[in-house]
Amino acid sequence: MPELPEVEVVRRGLIDHAVGRTVSAATIFDARSIRRHEPGPADFIARFEGRQITGAQRRGKYLWLLLDGDEAVLCHLGMSGQFLISNPDSAATRHERVRFDLSDGTQLRFADQRIFGGLSFSAGLVDQATTLVPSEIAHIARDPFDPLFDPLEVDRRLRRRETGIKRALLDQGLISGVGNIYADESMWRARLHYARNTRHVTKREVAELLKHVTDVMAEALAQGGTSFDALYVNVNGNSGYFDRSLQAYGQEGEPCERCGTPIRRDAFMNRSSFTCPTCQPRPRNGRF
Repeated sequence: MPELPEVEVVRRGLIDHAVGRTVSAATIFDARSIRRHEPGPADFIARFEGRQITGAQRRGKYLWLLLDGDEAVLCHLGMSGQFLISNPDSAATRHERVRFDLSDGTQLRFADQRIFGGLSFSAGLVDQATTLVPSEIAHIARDPFDPLFDPLEVDRRLRRRETGIKRALLDQGLISGVGNIYADESMWRARLHYARNTRHVTKREVAELLKHVTDVMAEALAQGGTSFDALYVNVNGNSGYFDRSLQAYGQEGEPCERCGTPIRRDAFMNRSSFTCPTCQPRPRNGRF
């Protein structure tokens, strides 16, 4: 699933290629991609056509297009959602679900192979310190790239819990934008095991972990995100290449770059966690 860096790459592409344009026409090829818009496809199209896209914002893994008239189109990419900029004479995008014809003659296409993502209108924008956020995601926590992100508040809330540190990092109500990949990378850098109990981490360890979270996602963003296959690309169809820099995630059996111990994979919440058994020792009774 695209995490913060991948969604931010898409957002920046939308700023360059969609913001400031007017939607001259909209086409729905698969209503499942707008299933959260209860009035249906015809209403979705009517709300979009003739509207100017005035901005593109993001919080965590969510992004939204601001429209003139104080509405927004909220988007979650799910596992395989993509926004692609194309010329009208280009062949239909594979797995294309929604298409917007823009006033500059280009098309904005939303493709989604697995259809876990989708688009929906939001008429209820909440002003959160000068940022207009769709009411549907107003409960989502700020992410480390947000100017108002408060690491001390995250530390306070995290250490009051009693759960594994990775479970806490993946909680979008505590800190948004972090998924499986960047959680594993950050904990490898911080030398913390994913099962370490949040009650027993120190303030210094939390501060160091949050710094690594921010650093690893910034590095991934600089490299266009992490692409393992064609399911994640930017608006021009290009893949990111941070997968070449991964030191823990997906590296099962490869030597740890610090100590040479083979990286271990464990089942975790219907996913996987990757750790170095030497650098990230498994906690004893959840304390260590």
